[in-house]
Amino acid sequence: MATVDNTMGASLLGVIFAAGLYGVSCVQTWYYFNRYGSKDLWYIKTLVGLVFTFDSIHQALISHTVYWYVITNYSHPDALSKLVWSILLEVLFNGLIGLIVQSFLAMRVWRLSNRNVALTAVTSSLVLAEFGCSVAFTIQSLQLETWEQLAELKGLSMTVNVLGAAADLFIALILVFYLHRSRTGFKKSDTMISKLMLFSVSTGLLTAFCAVASLVSILVWGKTLIYVAFYFSLGRLYFNSVLATLNARNDFRALTDDPEDITFSLQTLSKVIPRNRPTISIKIDTTQEINMEKDSEKSCNTDKSHEDCSMIP
Repeated sequence: MATVDNTMGASLLGVIFAAGLYGVSCVQTWYYFNRYGSKDLWYIKTLVGLVFTFDSIHQALISHTVYWYVITNYSHPDALSKLVWSILLEVLFNGLIGLIVQSFLAMRVWRLSNRNVALTAVTSSLVLAEFGCSVAFTIQSLQLETWEQLAELKGLSMTVNVLGAAADLFIALILVFYLHRSRTGFKKSDTMISKLMLFSVSTGLLTAFCAVASLVSILVWGKTLIYVAFYFSLGRLYFNSVLATLNARNDFRALTDDPEDITFSLQTLSKVIPRNRPTISIKIDTTQEINMEKDSEKSCNTDKSHEDCSMIP
């Protein structure tokens, strides 16, 4: 049964939690441009700037939604049965954030898997399918006027969450698998890989959990807005996860900063070449020592009256 608590109350809690995560993303975005703005390639900086813009628009849309229902129409209870455009349009921007971030992760799958076409195709298909369903939901819902009519799109809404959770879990598992295969046997580089694996699992599970929680809420409490309390924060979790990955690069590299160890990049972790061990200097020293002995013996044979010849072994 729908009540003010599980409709507007749930929406308000969702906006508050999303606003907290938005604050985190603002700090992380500032940190990224302050530390890596002059170093990173243009497309990575464009990715961060674009997602931050979409994230800001999404926060404005969900804030407008709650304000419209709770403040603007405070004295008009009948407005609670109507749809406001902002809560429908926010689905599109959540989808755009998911598309960009998951595409970025799909590129990681492409590189770590040594350009495995099949795995990359499956990942891309899940990402594009999720975004396509988000666009379809937005277009169809904008033609509706009441919450009762919106219930007709329940199946499409569930599909968006299922595809989102599937894409997140699939990407996390693939990254963990190939990172595990990249172990080198060197303590510091393996420690870095273990942390990357843990990071990939935690971020993937977090976004997947949010999508699954939204899906379960639609199934169990379909006539309420409990699901939006989770869905409002989904885009923030995507953005913060990719920002955390970008901002932690120097910390991960510091794990292998040792003059007596070998530093590996993510692209070459699985390619260890043992012939690079420094053994050439031993041969050079030996050759020089032999030449000195020959020269010394020659000098002794030439001038036998030299007093220091007897000191040569």
